[in-house]
Amino acid sequence: MACPVQFLCRAVRTVGLVLVYYVFSIGITFYNKWLMKGFHYPLFMTLVHLTIIFCLSTLTRSAMQCWTGKPRVMLNWTDYLTKVAPVAIATALDIGLSNWSFLFITISLYTMTKSSAVLFILFFSLVFKLEHPNPYLIVVVLLIASGLFMFTFKSTQFNLKGFIMVLLASFIGGIRWTLTQVLMQKAELGLQNPIDTMYHLQPLMFMGLFPLFLFNEGLSLSTSEKLFRVNELSPLLYTLVMLSIGGSLAFGLGFSEFLLVSKTSSLTLSIAGIFKEACTLLLAAGLMGDRMSGLNLMGFAVCVSGISLHVGLKTYYSKSKIHSLRQLPVKNSQDLEVPLLCHNEDEGEETAADDDKEQEILL
Repeated sequence: MACPVQFLCRAVRTVGLVLVYYVFSIGITFYNKWLMKGFHYPLFMTLVHLTIIFCLSTLTRSAMQCWTGKPRVMLNWTDYLTKVAPVAIATALDIGLSNWSFLFITISLYTMTKSSAVLFILFFSLVFKLEHPNPYLIVVVLLIASGLFMFTFKSTQFNLKGFIMVLLASFIGGIRWTLTQVLMQKAELGLQNPIDTMYHLQPLMFMGLFPLFLFNEGLSLSTSEKLFRVNELSPLLYTLVMLSIGGSLAFGLGFSEFLLVSKTSSLTLSIAGIFKEACTLLLAAGLMGDRMSGLNLMGFAVCVSGISLHVGLKTYYSKSKIHSLRQLPVKNSQDLEVPLLCHNEDEGEETAADDDKEQEILL
């Protein structure tokens, strides 16, 4: 059993990581919405963010290599194009469409619609056999879908174009996080560290989103006085600084998500995500003037109930899996020589929990 001091330190660490995640997640949502009011080029903004994330990831990898003295993983072209590219393209489209939708919809509608990503994650988890079907999943799907319908029904600030964009982003997000889990579970690739994952994803994400940017914003941006036809240096510097702040927030968000999962669990991230959405809706109503009816609020409550049920089910099945691991014999199989079975019980519980965290990224 862990002593009270260890338990307190772990609790403080968890709260601290959750707060850091909240700062970056809620911060970038409101920041992008604010920036979109005067800068109507969301895809270009996303490309700038990807460039900044790649640069910061490169600097961080170099610092880690100097600190540890060990070279960082570098994938060969075959693995890079066949295994990383699908994740990168799905991630780029998810982020790009999400940012694009801010031109049309409110933060509250964005937050609520984005919650439907759980449905698509469940669907693709079943397709890729990362999740086993059970009757409770039907209840989860019905609750989230019903909540989303109630929230958008007769909404006074509803925009169909923006809603479709976020819904499509959620669908692609289901593919994104499912493929991300598969990618990070491939031990031979060595991408368990979030910095290495972010470093390898950004170039392909940039190339995947660039054609869409050229088609939708290329001509308009090339004639814009905010960038290419700027007459004074100060407005250009202001725009670049604003975009750089968003890129730094995007890097912090990606790193804080992976850090929270690696230091606590995917369950902690899921629970934190539920309260984060509630905080986002409250802040949207207070700061941005988003209007929500009683039916909309009831829909949000129903949706949160579905997500909470999903989190509870994941907790139950994760504990069952760890319990099954403890019952396996180890005498005649080297494959079962995991740390759980080679140390004392307390150390084993922590190792099994850590293994489970890495195996269930955001699911």
